[in-house]
Amino acid sequence: MLDLMKLCTKSANIITENNIVIAIYPGSFDPITLGHLDLIRRSSRLFERVIVAVLRNPNKRPLFTVEQRLEQIRLSTKHLPNVGVDSFDGLAVEYAQMQQAQVLLRGLRAVSDFEIELQMAHTNKTLSTQIETVFLATSNEYSFLSSSVVKEIARFGGSVDHLVPPHIALDIYQCYNQKSLASNPNATNITLPCESP
Repeated sequence: MLDLMKLCTKSANIITENNIVIAIYPGSFDPITLGHLDLIRRSSRLFERVIVAVLRNPNKRPLFTVEQRLEQIRLSTKHLPNVGVDSFDGLAVEYAQMQQAQVLLRGLRAVSDFEIELQMAHTNKTLSTQIETVFLATSNEYSFLSSSVVKEIARFGGSVDHLVPPHIALDIYQCYNQKSLASNPNATNITLPCESP
């Protein structure tokens, strides 16, 4: 709470100087969930501009390509005029500096999240004292939700309709359905819409 109050005090100076406060919401978003989208919607009311930044991480083998995730997020946020979508490599702080952003936005689901996120916020502060990390608590109905949970449910054939937007649920079903077909030795000419995990 003190961090948020401190940021609000600093934001007054930021707005006076630049007339705009830009927040970066970095993550893998593989896939983006209703919990992520709730946070984006709420943050769009707090900041003049919010950039949802998809991390290009060569060490991970995601369900969807970066390009697919960017398109999924664009479709999911098209009703929010001050929300942009982009991808980046490397450190979130450096990307924020490139975008002239003042805020890194992070969601908190549980106390365990806070420990990790606080450590990351302190680390980021050593890289740039000009960028503040703002934590938003997730809404109660999404406190359990993560991209990993969505993928785990879908992998075992469960419904994810209540966890992601309809167009993303369809992408997920198609992906896992085609993966199961691809593992069938009798299947031929299968094109996967997503990367192999």
